[in-house]
Amino acid sequence: MTMKNTSRRAFITDAAKTTAAIALSATVLPAFANRNNDKNSGSIPYKQRPLLYGYADLEIAIDAMTMEIHYTKHAAAYAKNLGEAVVAEKVDINSVSLESLLGNISKYSAKMRNNGGGHYNHELFWQSLTPKSSQRPEGKLLAQIEKDFGSFDAFKTKFADAGKTRFGSGWAWLVLDKNNKLVIGSTPNQDNPLMDVSELKGTPLLGLDVWEHAYYLKYQNKRPDYINAFWSIVNWEVVAKRLEQ
Repeated sequence: MTMKNTSRRAFITDAAKTTAAIALSATVLPAFANRNNDKNSGSIPYKQRPLLYGYADLEIAIDAMTMEIHYTKHAAAYAKNLGEAVVAEKVDINSVSLESLLGNISKYSAKMRNNGGGHYNHELFWQSLTPKSSQRPEGKLLAQIEKDFGSFDAFKTKFADAGKTRFGSGWAWLVLDKNNKLVIGSTPNQDNPLMDVSELKGTPLLGLDVWEHAYYLKYQNKRPDYINAFWSIVNWEVVAKRLEQ
């Protein structure tokens, strides 16, 4: 193959990627097109946001195929089904935030609970990941972790245990409770600490998906290995901003 043909193919490939990215960004509600302008986690829209990294960018912990299937199939289905539930149950998304809806989820259908939780959880999860992780938090977040758990290593162990011991499918969480204390726990299926039906309650700061579809292609049944690898891609800056807000 000549250099000219190689360059032409590279150009076509890059153009296709750009077109796809533009098409995907068009599905996001205008008010949320620029994530840097989001004021708080309560502003999470009812539609998927585009990822800020490529499917292969987190290979150190999560393989590209898992990321692509997870985002385009599993998470996309939650967003689609949530939209259907919102229409069927006449929820005005212009006046009811997703956080508020989840806080009163007992008043809605199982479809709303499963898909509302699934959408919120995954949007928070994607934002919590980065290929350029600092490996550990700093400042106020680190200070509060050390205050409430004794040390960063003790926090990691407790969080990992919450994920390892969650029976079946679910999520491990770091939340800020009503007393402004950091708490670790887990929820089943697509429940989360915002829900009025959840035993674990608080504001989610960090969530880890421990459903098998999040890790099985790379780790098979070795969930602990997946959890250990997770620490290499945590976006601690985003977690810290959630605490500040």
